[in-house]
Amino acid sequence: MSTQHGTPAGRITRISLLYVVLVALGALFSAPVVWMLSSSLHRLADVFAQPYQWIPEIWQWDNYVRAVTILPVGRFLFNTIAITVPVMIATVLSSALVAYGFARFRFPGRDWLFSLCLGTMMLPGQVTMIPLYMLFAKLGWVDTYLPLIVPALFGSPFYIFLLRQFFLTIPRDSEEAALIDGASPLRIWWSVILPQARPALATVLIFTFIGTWNDFFGPLLYLNSPEKATLTLGLNLMKTQVLGSGVVEWNVLMAASLLVLLPNVILFFFAQRHFISGISMGAGK
Repeated sequence: MSTQHGTPAGRITRISLLYVVLVALGALFSAPVVWMLSSSLHRLADVFAQPYQWIPEIWQWDNYVRAVTILPVGRFLFNTIAITVPVMIATVLSSALVAYGFARFRFPGRDWLFSLCLGTMMLPGQVTMIPLYMLFAKLGWVDTYLPLIVPALFGSPFYIFLLRQFFLTIPRDSEEAALIDGASPLRIWWSVILPQARPALATVLIFTFIGTWNDFFGPLLYLNSPEKATLTLGLNLMKTQVLGSGVVEWNVLMAASLLVLLPNVILFFFAQRHFISGISMGAGK
């Protein structure tokens, strides 16, 4: 005899409860972004008014105009892109190459090296911050983009792990056929493996873009010249330089923050299918 939960009414109840929970969680996590959007359209006096009005009485669209004119946002955007694009390319290619070696080749100490690679994820960034800064200072790289780009050439332990797990799910048939045709391992990696790993590569690209685009501490540590500042540093400058009186125009700052956040949302919106596929398939091995 079927129970109540096994009936169509029970299934509808469970699905309805699931949607209620998902909607509640979605509203909870999106509340800061909604507040940011609402505040970006308020007058300064209404941003912290109590009770807070989520819908502005007077829509201040000129906050967005001020957000892109009071500081050289175009220059900050160019600087951010000049860092983000090379880091994305270098991280994906280097991590994929190392992951391919761990997934397909057998050599002495392979498992030990892979464990060592994973172990580096346990090392807090604060531990290596001072030694790395001293190294880059000795090389004369401080106040340049090199400390922010060059480390990406050596891959990322998490991405190496993610891509290795995905590569293990790819059948070897196509690789063996390419090997019979005389293709080198590097050629197989480029022409056979990478095209089949688009979901995992898209996942790495999204993570790398978000991490680099929103990075504040790295540029703050290594960049001293205002003309080399990124968007995140620009937001910090905006917080202190919006008004000469020392009063922060939080509505303008929220407008600028929303504009900085927008590329993350657009990228995830268009690449979410590959992102979810890459995470699920990589975790299944």
